[in-house]
Amino acid sequence: MLEQSAIDALRVETLSARGHFIDGRSVDAGDSRALDVVSPIDGQVLTTIADGTPAVMDRAVAVARAAFEDGRWSRLAPAARKKVLLKLADLIERRALALTVLGVRDNGTEINMAYKAEALSAAATFRYYAEAIDKVFGQIAPTAPDILGLVHHAPVGVVGAIVPWNFPLMIGAWKIAPALAAGNSIVLKPAESASLSLLMIAELAAEAGVPDGVFNVVTGKGAVVGEALALSMDVDILVFTGSGATGRRLMEYAARSNLKRCYLELGGKSPNIIFNDAKDLAQAAKVSAAGIFRNSGQVCVAGSRLLVQEDIHDDFVAELCRHAEAFRVGDPLDLSSQIGAVHSLPELEANLSFVEKAASEGAERATGGDRILTETGGYYMQPTVMTGVKPQDTLSQQEVFGPVLAVTHFKDEAEALRIANSTVYGLAAGVWTADLSRAHRMVAGIRAGVVHVNTYGGPDMTVPLGGVKQSGNGHDKSLHALEKYVDLKTAWIQL
Repeated sequence: MLEQSAIDALRVETLSARGHFIDGRSVDAGDSRALDVVSPIDGQVLTTIADGTPAVMDRAVAVARAAFEDGRWSRLAPAARKKVLLKLADLIERRALALTVLGVRDNGTEINMAYKAEALSAAATFRYYAEAIDKVFGQIAPTAPDILGLVHHAPVGVVGAIVPWNFPLMIGAWKIAPALAAGNSIVLKPAESASLSLLMIAELAAEAGVPDGVFNVVTGKGAVVGEALALSMDVDILVFTGSGATGRRLMEYAARSNLKRCYLELGGKSPNIIFNDAKDLAQAAKVSAAGIFRNSGQVCVAGSRLLVQEDIHDDFVAELCRHAEAFRVGDPLDLSSQIGAVHSLPELEANLSFVEKAASEGAERATGGDRILTETGGYYMQPTVMTGVKPQDTLSQQEVFGPVLAVTHFKDEAEALRIANSTVYGLAAGVWTADLSRAHRMVAGIRAGVVHVNTYGGPDMTVPLGGVKQSGNGHDKSLHALEKYVDLKTAWIQL
């Protein structure tokens, strides 16, 4: 159980300037400048991180390539890699509170959520892939009697990973753990505004026994070191979670360089559909409010479009607004806070501009919509519900990535499905109904990678997460994630 006194002791620790992590050790920024790390809790500078250059990134990639080629990790038996990754999971678990507080100071997620979704989730992810890797086999093809056709799983080589600021440990682990388990080397580029906890993970990996050069972290601006990583001729695949605009650039860089494979988990504008026959509308309202407002709406699968059948619309929205107004927004390191900070001032300003835009297009504020707690110096916003939002409106079509919910009513199942599929995104969705046949029809009809039925959020490591349409390609989580990090190699043997 989390204790406030332990959290408070960690929150006041002075943080030293951080360098990159390359070849098993922290390295100075060299000729690059330092970047300030500003806490969204109070708007104050926490520390600095190295502002990497293309030369630094090239060095990290070269180190990762050398480590892969000499086999110090790639040619270890799966059971040996498993032992190291299990130790890493134990170390993460042992340092879970320190990792969590460090991450919350960096990105503003409320600590009750961050402790489970970040540190403990990362430990579980490393443990999952450690346990899986010696249980994943190649195949024997059904060929002629005098031929032996074997399909081997070979590590791809050097993995370039770029991860976002909203859940850096969780999403980072989704990429690092299967990549390492499969025998690859990795160069990780964290978000420049949320690098601290991932730098600590790299240190713990070295302590666990991951060989020098196998796991490297380069910090800095995406337009500089992220571009250098994507353009590198020595990176074999690129995995990314973030915006569609950046994803497009990464695909261009891949084409301009060595045609490296790109796996992209991009934005979402996920519909959460409430039918009038839902078994428990009060529970649906409670869960739907959490599904958009936790972590200040900064969740890729957030149910940011609420579609409500018209005959229950007013009562349902009123109930949801009661939940929204009851959330305690405040210091994310205070255990009594239910919603923390918006990640940065630019993000907060963008959220507020979406509210203004929605109002200009005819939507109405049912609740929220303002910046609050300005006296703290931090970046906080009320949970916001906008009603009367039309399917073609900006708030229906563009990802906000903040605590702003667009509410639209519908007449029947056909209209709900049409509205649900009316954006360029296809990451997640929710359906609330007591009709089993309708639930199956909606799961089949909604174009999304994940469809929740009578719940929202919560799928664990046993199932994949990925998007369709402009929400990306490839999958994180589950055994399917390993498919990104291996090449299939055929051996055709005449007997």
